[in-house]
Amino acid sequence: MRTIASEEIENAVYRLAHEACLHLIPSCRAALEQAKRGEREEGALFALSAVLQNADIAAREQMAICQDTGYAVVLAEIGQDVHIEGKPLSDAVDEGVRRAYRDFSFRKSICDPITRVNTADNTPAALHTEIVAGDQLSLTFLPKGFGSENMSRIYMLTPAEGVDGIVGAIVETVRLAGSKPCPPVYVGVGIGGTFDTCALLAKKALTREVGSRHARKEIAELEERALAEINALGIGPQGFGGRTSAIGVSCEIAPTHIAGLPVAINIQCHCVRCAKCTL
Repeated sequence: MRTIASEEIENAVYRLAHEACLHLIPSCRAALEQAKRGEREEGALFALSAVLQNADIAAREQMAICQDTGYAVVLAEIGQDVHIEGKPLSDAVDEGVRRAYRDFSFRKSICDPITRVNTADNTPAALHTEIVAGDQLSLTFLPKGFGSENMSRIYMLTPAEGVDGIVGAIVETVRLAGSKPCPPVYVGVGIGGTFDTCALLAKKALTREVGSRHARKEIAELEERALAEINALGIGPQGFGGRTSAIGVSCEIAPTHIAGLPVAINIQCHCVRCAKCTL
């Protein structure tokens, strides 16, 4: 049994929040640069140049890369041989978020869904936990802006709709979103499980490197097909038209019931922010 102090978790979340809100992940930056090299339309080139310049300024000036510093989504993989000493995990995570959003002047965006009264410190975080083997605790911090989150959808397809139905749902989601989620988007897809678990799979898919492919050949082919069909839509960077409406599609999959085919599509804007650490 290994003991990890809750203060160590709190400080890790604090650091991850700072890192994620200030920087694009390297694979996102590389995908945007590649997209710029492949574009020909003036509007698309302008948009991609602007978002890359914005990323440079944010890193240099230590400012948030986007004014929407998001809902603090935290994925925690907890080794079964870990004992957390001190505060409960959720309290430690929330305190790390609270301190980071205060100290770095990140926008506080969390409110009551009915009264719309702001919690004033960007808590509570959306904490998802998973018990795994070992004596380590892995944390992933994903600040999720709602310009893109609002464009996400879930489909309860029939098994007969198969791969064509899955790809159709992915492409339809991006088509309906249009320019609203600040494209080129990164598309996380959850396939299988239940109504709720496929949505979490889609969120997890957004923590993968942009451009990575699923280990299963048929899922990797599905990702490539969906990306090609999305980019054929012509939405383009920031909706100005062009070849790049998405920089990536990543799918995660789980077994499901014989009578169903749940598919969740979680949209991320061009600003892919994610930070990870292991304690």
